[in-house]
Amino acid sequence: MTRKPARLLAVAIAALVTFVAAPAASAAPATDSFYSYDGSEPLSSYAPGTVLKTRTLNYHVIGISTPLKVTQLLYRTTDALGKPSANVTSVLRSLTGDNTKAVSYQSFYDSLNPEHGPSRAIAGDVSLGGLIANAESLLIAPSLLQGYNVVIPDTEGQDANFAAGPEYGTNTLDSIRAATRAPETGMNDKTRFGLLGYSGGAIATGWAAALAPDYAPEVNKNLVGFTEGGVLVKPSHNLKYVNGSVAWTGVIPMALIGVARSFDIDLTPYANSYGRQVLKDMEKASIIDALGRYPGLTWEKFVKPEYTNPNTVLPYVEAVNKVNLGSAPTPTIPAFIAQGNNGVVEGTFGNPPGIGTGDGVMVAGDVRALARQYCDTGNKSVRYDQYNTLSHVGAAVAWAPQAILWLNDRFAGKTAPTSCGKIAPGNSLAPEVPVG
Repeated sequence: MTRKPARLLAVAIAALVTFVAAPAASAAPATDSFYSYDGSEPLSSYAPGTVLKTRTLNYHVIGISTPLKVTQLLYRTTDALGKPSANVTSVLRSLTGDNTKAVSYQSFYDSLNPEHGPSRAIAGDVSLGGLIANAESLLIAPSLLQGYNVVIPDTEGQDANFAAGPEYGTNTLDSIRAATRAPETGMNDKTRFGLLGYSGGAIATGWAAALAPDYAPEVNKNLVGFTEGGVLVKPSHNLKYVNGSVAWTGVIPMALIGVARSFDIDLTPYANSYGRQVLKDMEKASIIDALGRYPGLTWEKFVKPEYTNPNTVLPYVEAVNKVNLGSAPTPTIPAFIAQGNNGVVEGTFGNPPGIGTGDGVMVAGDVRALARQYCDTGNKSVRYDQYNTLSHVGAAVAWAPQAILWLNDRFAGKTAPTSCGKIAPGNSLAPEVPVG
């Protein structure tokens, strides 16, 4: 870590201590009406990114009010099935910036419960699943201190469809649209943005970058680049990689529930009695609930005997192919992608044929393949860093200070570094093929 990011992180920690010392305020109720669209016109009559409601309140950390103001927006967006939906984003204005530049920070709150979204924590809710969004204040503070406005969308939407990448992407892009259309934010259609996210936040970051040229071209032209780490690429590979691991097996039912919910798919007919109980128990779980909850869980323990090969479950195959980032368009903006590759530290010892190793939950070979694919399909401004000694959690610490430095250079107009031609081969990202 260079001295400047280190100083900024120290300031961020000091700021959090100051926040904790501030007077307490009551938490926002879970039934907050702000989250519901109640207009007289049908939601479909509004264009994506239209601001539906606005409010300004104090930024909260663990339910404690701080002097920092935040503007929250309810806006129209699009779900995974192409239907209109409403979502919430939070906008923090830098005290030192000029509103010409902003960071869209995608949280890794990773939950199946909409009450765990970052906007809820910012508004004052206190919950176990919302602790991650509170802790991320330390990652947001450096951007604010360097003069960036920060936009924090509830990437999973109002139904908290965990791991449903395309929906994350549209929620993120329409959040930027809304933030530049609300007068309270001070931003406009010329404000430049960088995309930043790790793990679950990388799902939103990567999909937003991929979908932007077609879904939101006016946003894409103002994006200076995207940086992500701990990247989910081909979920069918992740399922096999974490199968039977110690800590990360809980993401198997979480991802199945979230993606099935997003695409209106029912997977319960394929689950055995134990699998159905797990699906029920995890229906509103957060990643904090899931970590270490089902050590040794495998797909085979979860399903009926005739479905031990996941590809015999047609709805599953259709779903995982829809959320395969390797099948999405290539982003047109510079990228900095980082990935750990020492998953044994976090209890994942898998090394399946054609999949290989990873950081404990994400597959390094898939991420390399994605970076190479971007290079080979026209985006030559791709930097790829692989941390072979670090796991998923450790890699985040290494990536974060480098990510903000990389974004600083993109905003400054410097030529983006490239790893194209130097990235080791990865896995096949081809769609899964049904069996039977």
